[in-house]
Amino acid sequence: QLQLVESGGGLVQPGGSLRLSCAPSKDTLNLYRIAWFRQAPGKEREGVACTDSSGGIRNYAGSVKGRFTISRDYAANTVNLQMNSLTPEDTAVYYCAANWNPGTPFCTILPHYNYWGQGTQVTVSS
Repeated sequence: QLQLVESGGGLVQPGGSLRLSCAPSKDTLNLYRIAWFRQAPGKEREGVACTDSSGGIRNYAGSVKGRFTISRDYAANTVNLQMNSLTPEDTAVYYCAANWNPGTPFCTILPHYNYWGQGTQVTVSS
């Protein structure tokens, strides 16, 4: 059973940046399709970004396109989410999710993932 651990959340001022990381308990993440989701209080979980197992395919929600970047760090065996130009509307618990799917150039920001982390809180406030 793959377990995922998110890190890097915290409190940041509007306009600031944060970098989230998703690390596995075992296995290598480059065998998995990975996505980041977020859920704000009283709102449904929203897909933010995803990447396929090779890292060559990346998709983003319209609300974060141009501000967020998903990337793989092969040396550290993590998938990161660089978040820039943060606004209070980005405040949420952020989750990473994974599906074992090596070699398929596809990813989705729909919640069709088998493995989920526990989440990390991101708060954007002055």
